Amino acid sequence: MEIADVVKRAYAMPLTSPSFPPGPYRFFDREYIIITYRTTREALEAVVPAPLEIDEPLVKYEFIRMPDSTGFGDYTETGQVIPVRYKGQHGGYVHSMYLDDDAPIAGGRELWGFPKKLANPKIVHEGEVVVGTLHYGSVLCATGTMGYKHREADHDQVLASLAAPNFLIKIIPHVDGSPRVCELVRYYLTDITLKEAWTAPAALDLRPHVMADVAKLPVLDIVSAVHFTADLTLGLGEVVHDYLADHGRSAAGAKELEKAGA
Repeated sequence: MEIADVVKRAYAMPLTSPSFPPGPYRFFDREYIIITYRTTREALEAVVPAPLEIDEPLVKYEFIRMPDSTGFGDYTETGQVIPVRYKGQHGGYVHSMYLDDDAPIAGGRELWGFPKKLANPKIVHEGEVVVGTLHYGSVLCATGTMGYKHREADHDQVLASLAAPNFLIKIIPHVDGSPRVCELVRYYLTDITLKEAWTAPAALDLRPHVMADVAKLPVLDIVSAVHFTADLTLGLGEVVHDYLADHGRSAAGAKELEKAGA
């Protein structure tokens, strides 16, 4: 294989049999359970990276069932999204994600920087209740329960939340273990068709685990819950802050100040 061929084919790993195809990525009948809860500001300050700013001390715990997604197939995901601001723009910081399929783990980490880990999340309908769970190995780490379709949710509000920007930290190490890429990435969901949306009472139980630290953002009280389905496209991202470049500028400035002091 010639050098030009390597460069042409190198959009993902492995070179000759990538784990996922090029985008865009369209999702059909995506089912969400989102339980918004109040936590401590101290817990959020320990995990939300600058230059993002915390709004209220809230967390959105999400269970997402994706039965039909181009390139990534059929899988389920769960995790925590923290409402934040970036230069006055309101959005969500994706703090944790756990899912059960290799292709979206590889694609999510390599392309956008999604903080994805392999685990076993589930959404099931049990009579009058919708249940979301997260097992990491044999350990139950999260259980969310919500009444089934009690009241219609405000569709405009749900659409606005889906259309808001989301932020991630993309990290790729160098071959010597030092950081080669460390960036704040912004992405959007686009071409959204909201099919139905419901609200109901909900409960959420998070348990400690050394490798699935969802309980480090403790649940103080439940604020709201929404259960909905939608078709949408996961848009590719853009870099809005380069931490390594910023660190380099800071280091250079410190050296200049040191020289001036000398």
